[in-house]
Amino acid sequence: MIEIGSPAPDFSLVDTNREAKSLHDFKGRATVLAFYPGAFTGVCEKEMCTLRDSMADLGDLAANVVGISVDSPFANSGFASRNNLQFPLLSDFTRETIKTYGVLLSDFAGLSGYDVAQRSVFILDADGVIRYKWIAENPGIEPDYAVVKEELTKLG
Repeated sequence: MIEIGSPAPDFSLVDTNREAKSLHDFKGRATVLAFYPGAFTGVCEKEMCTLRDSMADLGDLAANVVGISVDSPFANSGFASRNNLQFPLLSDFTRETIKTYGVLLSDFAGLSGYDVAQRSVFILDADGVIRYKWIAENPGIEPDYAVVKEELTKLG
């Protein structure tokens, strides 16, 4: 299990342009890793749009926002376009990163064998150390966005 104060595990995932991105690409600024179960689902859409609408505040806090799901880069591209998401959405189609971060949610929506990311947020400092983590008990629960901002403020 990944703990607060430990270095965030590196990853190499593809973005909506099918270009590899690693955790190293986001170092140097605080980073919000927002794992979400699935593009085009109601709660995920609301969460990503709330993060989008918070970008001005998060930008003032010098923070990157990165969404991660098991969706294909093609689905993530359509999801980003439909919702005007200006931050990277990364595809963990192999499910290795969600396993490493301990946020694998099995049998999503009652679909046997359909494993997705549990809705969760990890905040990393500029050096890639985990300073905050939140994992939803239920994928229908959104993070407390005020707490996310508060935790980022602590890193400023």
